[in-house]
Amino acid sequence: MYVGRFIVVGPDFGAYRVSSRSFPNRRIVDRDGTLTVAPTPDAPESDNPYISYNCVREGGDAVVVGNGSHVDPIAEKLDLGYPARDALASALLALDYEKDDYDTPRIAGVVGEESYVGIVRRDALLVEAVSEPTLVATYEEDAPAPVEFEASDAESAASGVYEMEYDHAVCAAGVTHRDGEVRVAVENGPDGDEE
Repeated sequence: MYVGRFIVVGPDFGAYRVSSRSFPNRRIVDRDGTLTVAPTPDAPESDNPYISYNCVREGGDAVVVGNGSHVDPIAEKLDLGYPARDALASALLALDYEKDDYDTPRIAGVVGEESYVGIVRRDALLVEAVSEPTLVATYEEDAPAPVEFEASDAESAASGVYEMEYDHAVCAAGVTHRDGEVRVAVENGPDGDEE
């Protein structure tokens, strides 16, 4: 089954996977703890504004995971002291779903003292507190729902979502937020490995 891009957020971890039929030539690059989805060196040129963005970024005392440019304003609102729920809801509402051919939803999670997951679709804005691993995807699984998932560290979070049995895995990111310490990890597919 193809669910597009998705996140899994637990009380102390988050993970994000790029799944793509249209733009598979991407990888995740670690830029001093901010994880960025970017084209691989051999990717064809594109002016699509939705293929490159920060997918994991610290903000305030938390960390944000998500599938697009909304990750930055969520992190910035956390830096300003917004509660996690409000930062997530206000940025998703302001940026709305992606105005592409599929009306792709924006998904995001905040991992910290309190963890939340959210989605803005063409027909709804949903933000929920997380007490167990929760998955939300851009297609099919487009409402937050509990999922069986374990992450002992950032690496297992990244590899765990990369290996989930949904179609067209491209790359993945994992993050843990434990005892005030943030750790990140990247799982790039065979086409996205750096040389």
